[in-house]
Amino acid sequence: MSRVASIALVLAVLAAFLGYAVWTIFLAPSDLPPEGFARGNGRVEADLVDVSTRLAGRVATIAVQEGDLVVAGEALAVMDTAELEAQKTRAEAAVASADAAVAVAVAGVARAEATLALARRELDRAEALMGRDVISQANLDIRRTEVQVAEATLAAARAEARAKERAVDAEAASLHEIEARIADSTLHAPGVGRVLYRLAQPGEVLASGGKVLTLVSLDNVYMEFFLSAGAAARVRLGDEARIVVDVMPAFAIPATVSFVAPQAQFTPKQVETIDERESLMFRIRVRIPQGLVEAHLAQVKTGVRGVGWVRLVGPDGSVPDWPEGLTPPLAVALPAPMTDVGGNGAGTGQ
Repeated sequence: MSRVASIALVLAVLAAFLGYAVWTIFLAPSDLPPEGFARGNGRVEADLVDVSTRLAGRVATIAVQEGDLVVAGEALAVMDTAELEAQKTRAEAAVASADAAVAVAVAGVARAEATLALARRELDRAEALMGRDVISQANLDIRRTEVQVAEATLAAARAEARAKERAVDAEAASLHEIEARIADSTLHAPGVGRVLYRLAQPGEVLASGGKVLTLVSLDNVYMEFFLSAGAAARVRLGDEARIVVDVMPAFAIPATVSFVAPQAQFTPKQVETIDERESLMFRIRVRIPQGLVEAHLAQVKTGVRGVGWVRLVGPDGSVPDWPEGLTPPLAVALPAPMTDVGGNGAGTGQ
């Protein structure tokens, strides 16, 4: 081989190598999702719920610690109710007194009814005697006046009895109000969750609305991420989605699209690339099914980073199937117990 041919061959190989390098670095497609799919990075999140007092008072006991798992209706803390118990005793006595007053009023009605009945009989006899000229007109007028007085007395007695009954209702309402305050002094978990913070200790005096605990609610576990306008317009509410968390890359957690922002916004700082931060994006929320969350309550934690995947609606209204081998893979049942997906992100309580 001549020297010229050798140089030409070397230059050709070098050009091919450089061309491949340029294509790989600048022209080769990046790690983009397959056609018909979109993805975004986010974190597993849940709502925070503050367990607060309705009335001012002293904290008597707190039954849970940070990291404890709680269920709906579970008693979490109790406020001191000594003063309310005293008020309840006084209210119960007032109800009993009002009941006794009603009994007296009812007896007064019975006495007035008997008096009226007697006055009417006396009037009947007086009218009969007047017909035989046995008594005077004056005596007859007296009997008629006695009947009228007895009728007025009966009406007054009945009105007084109704007033006493309404007084019983008022006292009973006061008693029920105090009982409601006592019931509100026991703070219950509004739903399934995990204690994130204990914000008060037994013995502390809190104002009305004072926070005792902060819970991570596990009634609504989701991931939020951002998609471009073109992709967000092709996402349907209620469609299937997938979540792949960084600590469990081998499993795809099934989810459902529960929210698509109605307007665009600038993407937040956690979207790392400059190009994406400079564009307007739409916030997407995908929710993990509650049944799956409840099956792994002891392992589910928020703040875990990962990737959310959604399918995009085609021109004909169809969506692609989740193919075998696609990242993420088809959703499968997570192992039990589920690998700890914890982390001290924005809602971890352990």
